[in-house]
Amino acid sequence: MDFHANAIASLADRVRSAAAVATPLRIRGGGSKDFYGQALTGEVLETTTLAGVTSYEPSELVVTAGAGTPLAELEALLAGHGQCLPFEPPHFAGKATVGGMVASGFSGPARASAGAVRDYVLGLQLINGRGEHLTFGGQVMKNVAGYDVSRLMAGAMGTLGLITEVSLKVLPVAPAEATLRFECSQAEALQRLNAWGGQPLPLNASCWLEENDTGTLYLRLRGAIAAVEAACKTLAAYGGERKENVASDWDACRDQRLPWFVERSDTHDLWRLSVPQTAPVLNLPESPLIEWHGALRWVRASAEHAQSLRDAAAAAGGHATLFRSAAHGGSKLARLDALKPPLDRIHHRLMHEFDPAGIFNPGRMYCGL
Repeated sequence: MDFHANAIASLADRVRSAAAVATPLRIRGGGSKDFYGQALTGEVLETTTLAGVTSYEPSELVVTAGAGTPLAELEALLAGHGQCLPFEPPHFAGKATVGGMVASGFSGPARASAGAVRDYVLGLQLINGRGEHLTFGGQVMKNVAGYDVSRLMAGAMGTLGLITEVSLKVLPVAPAEATLRFECSQAEALQRLNAWGGQPLPLNASCWLEENDTGTLYLRLRGAIAAVEAACKTLAAYGGERKENVASDWDACRDQRLPWFVERSDTHDLWRLSVPQTAPVLNLPESPLIEWHGALRWVRASAEHAQSLRDAAAAAGGHATLFRSAAHGGSKLARLDALKPPLDRIHHRLMHEFDPAGIFNPGRMYCGL
């Protein structure tokens, strides 16, 4: 019996009791993402008893950890072996957990180049709405066959079940890294990122924003030493200035601690616009902060701009999410775009199959769900 068995049995009993009387449950790890979603309702169901790494094979590039394991603890273990989670999951308040990392599906600056959380989930275990403890996937890629339920949990915000354990693929830390700084307009930055994406350059992350009325693009390169050094020389022709000791700045971007995110956070909502990388400059209330080589655009805006932001994202072939609300006590605005009818029906059916009584995180993703 593993050291999580008693905790899992206790949580399963709690779920069965709640389901019997339709008592809503709010799954909570470190609470670092409590700001996100439509609503937080229900009795808190803590995952802190599910902490700890249960298996780690550095030579196999696989790690398995309990859902309540602090993300910082897991990353420290991996770093000790020269490995990492390439998708750079955000920590936000610093109490992020492995389960919350998967449930939220959030990825950091390297997302466009390294992939998303779901791309690294090999398998997981969860307690469904019937109190059953189920296993999906495994610890190797070849175990992922048919309908990939384990990756379906990435981004489900706990609405399909309580994740108890996750197996993840990890990768070695890149041998070399460099950050270049360019002064350019938003349109120039987007054009350059699109052009560079078609060249054999070790692009890893990018961030464009306005600083003191000047557009600035930060570009991070990662890969083999020779590839990074050659790329630095190639990009010097575009005015790329190499910056040193910027790891903490990328961490601040990942966790939304840059001044751009902090300023006016009490008066303006933070919107997340997901669009194709090739989307042009959008008609927005103000200049955005752009990540993921153009695919992610953060916008600070007041409530009256909600519909125009959704319209701008939709016109570009994407969607908009109210990521953080400045309203004290919560905003009445819809946080997520409404789903199209076919996809909405699939969501309803999945939720009913995994959670028949509708007790897990009700209303977290969509009103009435």
